[in-house]
Amino acid sequence: MEAVTAIIKNLLQNVRTVLIVGVVLGLLLGLIIGWGIWPVTYTDTTPEILRSDLQDDYLRMVIDSFERTGDQQTALKRWNDLGTAALPTLQRIQPSLDPGVYQRFATAVQAPVVGGPIQGTPPTAAPGDTSGLSTWVILGSLLVLVLVGAGTLYLLRLFRKNSGTVTPVMQAAEISRHVEKTDFQSLGLAQPITQTMTTYVLGDDLYDESFSIDTGGGEFLGEYGVGVSETIGVGDPKKVAALEIWLFDKNDIKTATKVLMTEHAYNDPNIRARLEPKGELVVVKPQDQVLLETATLQLLATVVDMEYGTGALPPRSHFERITLELAVWPRSGQ
Repeated sequence: MEAVTAIIKNLLQNVRTVLIVGVVLGLLLGLIIGWGIWPVTYTDTTPEILRSDLQDDYLRMVIDSFERTGDQQTALKRWNDLGTAALPTLQRIQPSLDPGVYQRFATAVQAPVVGGPIQGTPPTAAPGDTSGLSTWVILGSLLVLVLVGAGTLYLLRLFRKNSGTVTPVMQAAEISRHVEKTDFQSLGLAQPITQTMTTYVLGDDLYDESFSIDTGGGEFLGEYGVGVSETIGVGDPKKVAALEIWLFDKNDIKTATKVLMTEHAYNDPNIRARLEPKGELVVVKPQDQVLLETATLQLLATVVDMEYGTGALPPRSHFERITLELAVWPRSGQ
C-alpha cells in the first residue's frame, strides 16, 4: 500500500510524466473510439475499394449489361467507377470472356484490345470517384503522425532537462530513509507489530500515508496513517498547518484520530473550531509523543524532527517539514 501511494503521488506531481501518460491514453482512446465505438463506415462509394474477386464479378456484370443494352455512356461510367483497378480487373477476367465481347467492350471504354497483355494508362476518374478523399485521408494521417512525433520529441527533451529535479516526495523519502528507528526493546518495551518513518516536506500537496497492520502470520488487524488536515494561506505550494493521525482497528467501530497542529493554528479559534470535530487537538514540538488507542491496538507517534516554514504568513503557522515515527502494539491485556 505504501509503495502504491508513493508511485501515485510521484506520477501526479511529475508534470512530464503526466504529459506522457496523457499522450499515450489519448492515442489509446482514439483507437478505441475510431476502431471500436465509431468505426469508419462506407456508403454510396465506388467498387474501386472492393476486394479483387468482387471487382471481377462487378466488371462481368458491367460487360453483360453493355452487351444487352449497348449503352456506351453507362458502361464507361461503370468502368471509371473501378478507378485504377479497372485495367487489372479486365486483365484478370479476359481469359473467361468471348474475344468478340471483350473487343466490343474494350473499344467502348477505350481500353487496349486483345493482342497481348493489357497495357495503357488508367482511365480518368469519374466525378464521384473517391480517390481525392483517399488522398486527404493519407495527408491527414501524415499530419497527425508528424504532430505526435514532434510532441514526443518535446516530451523527451523535457524529460532529459528535468531528469535531475528532486521533488518534495523524493526529499521526504530520503529523509525518512536516513532516520534511525527507535530500539524499543532496549528501552524495555516489546517490539512493535509495525514501525514506520514518514516525512512531510513543503510542496507535497498530496501527502497522505497509510499502512496496514498485520500479524506475523498474515492476519489483518487494522490500518493507520497520517495526512494533511488543514492548510493556511493561498497559492502553491499549499502551506500545511495541521496533520491528522488515525488508527483503525478491525475490532473497534470507531477510528481513533488526533490532529497535530502548528502553534499558530492551535491558537487560532477559527482553525480550532474547524478541526475539533476530527479528534483531539495537539500542538506539536520536537520529540513530543502522541498516543492513540482503540479496542485492541495502540499507536505511539513520535515527532522525530520538525521545522516551521517562513515567508509572508504568521510565524510558526505552517510546516516546512516534519518527520514522524509511527509504532503500533497490541493494547495491554489483549
